[in-house]
Amino acid sequence: MKKSILLGSLLTVTVGAAQAQKVETPIAIGVSVAQTGNVALLGQEQVIGARFAEKFLNARGGINGTPFKLVFQDAGGDENTSINAFQNLINKDKVVGIVGPTLSQQAFAADPIAERAKVPVLGPSNTAKGIPQIGNFIARVSAPIAVVAPNAVKQALKINPNIKKVAVLYAQNDAFSVSETGTFQETAKAQGLTVATVQKFQTTDTDFTTQVTAVLNEKVDLVIISGLAADGGNLVKQLRQLGYKGLIVGGNGLNTSNMFPVCQKLCDGVIIAQAYSPAQGSAANQVFVKAYRDQYKKDPPQFAAQAYAGVQVFVEALKVIDRKKKLSTWELDDLRVELNKQLLLGKYNTPLGALSFDKEGEVNQKEFYVAQIRMKDAKNGSFVYLK
Repeated sequence: MKKSILLGSLLTVTVGAAQAQKVETPIAIGVSVAQTGNVALLGQEQVIGARFAEKFLNARGGINGTPFKLVFQDAGGDENTSINAFQNLINKDKVVGIVGPTLSQQAFAADPIAERAKVPVLGPSNTAKGIPQIGNFIARVSAPIAVVAPNAVKQALKINPNIKKVAVLYAQNDAFSVSETGTFQETAKAQGLTVATVQKFQTTDTDFTTQVTAVLNEKVDLVIISGLAADGGNLVKQLRQLGYKGLIVGGNGLNTSNMFPVCQKLCDGVIIAQAYSPAQGSAANQVFVKAYRDQYKKDPPQFAAQAYAGVQVFVEALKVIDRKKKLSTWELDDLRVELNKQLLLGKYNTPLGALSFDKEGEVNQKEFYVAQIRMKDAKNGSFVYLK
C-alpha cells in the first residue's frame, strides 16, 4: 500500500482482509535544542517554551482541528550531537519541519543536513551572521545579533555618558560569540569608544583570572561579554570579586535567568539587549504572558518566547496549507517543500511581535528591548526593562 503521508495525518489501517478505519495521528514537528551539556541553561527554557506552545495551541484547535505533536531530540552543546539529532528527526521521526538547534555553531553544522533533505528549519536562537544563507530551507525567528546587540552599548552610554575605554571578552570556540563580539566591537568604535583590550576564552572555562587581570590593568569603564550562561556568569562573578566596579554588558548567551545561580548577587546590574519583552503590548503576547504566568508563576524569558514563536509559525503555515489541500493527502516530501514555501510567505502575530520573513528566511522584526538584571537575593532576580 502506498503511504499517503507522514505522521500527522489520517492514516488508513487495514483490518483483516477488507475492513479499514481511520486513525487520527498528530502532525509531527521536530524540536532539537540543548537539553544537556554546557548549553542546557539556554535549552531548558526553549524546551519549556516549545512544550507550552504544544499544549496552548492544541487546546485552541491545533491545525484546523488536527492536533500536532512535538518530537524532541537533544541537540546537546556540540556539533555532532546536533547533526545526529537532525538526522533522527528527519529520517526516523519523519517530522515536517524542525525548530532548532540552540547555538549558531550547531546550526552551521546541522542545518545543511536539513537543507539536503529539503526539510524546513526555524532557528529559535541562531543569531550569528550567515544563518539564513545556509540554504533555501533555513530560516530563523531570532533576530540577528547585528540588529539587537548595539542597543545594549547605547543604553550603557545613557547610564554613564563618561564611558571612554572598553574591554571586550568573548568565547572563541563558539560561532555565535565570535559573530556577536564583532558587532559589539564595531558598535563601540562607532560610538567613539576605545577598545582597550580584547580577551578570549572557552565556553568550558571556569577560571578567568588571566582575562580579568588584563581588564583591570586597562582601567576600563565598560566590559562587554559574549559567551554562554555558565561561562558568562562565572566571568561576571570573577570580575566583581577581583574589584571591577564599572558597567557590564552581556550578550545574548547571558540572556537567561538560569545565569542567576552562577553569579548570584554579583549578576546585579548586567545590561542585556533582548528581542523579547513580557511588556510587549500586542494581544498575542499578552495572552501568552498571562497563560505562561498562570502555569509557571513567572514571566516568560526570551528563549522560551522564541521557541514558542518557532512552533507557532510552523502551525500557522500548516493551517494555510491544510485549508487548500488536506494534510492527510500529502506525500511527506511534498508537504515539507510546500511548508517551506508557505512559512516564508506568511505574516505572524507572535509573542515577539509581528514577524515575517524575507526571501532568504531572515526574520523581519521591529521591536527590541534592553534590560538590566536586578537581583533580590543570591538566587532570585529579574530583568528590569530600560527605556
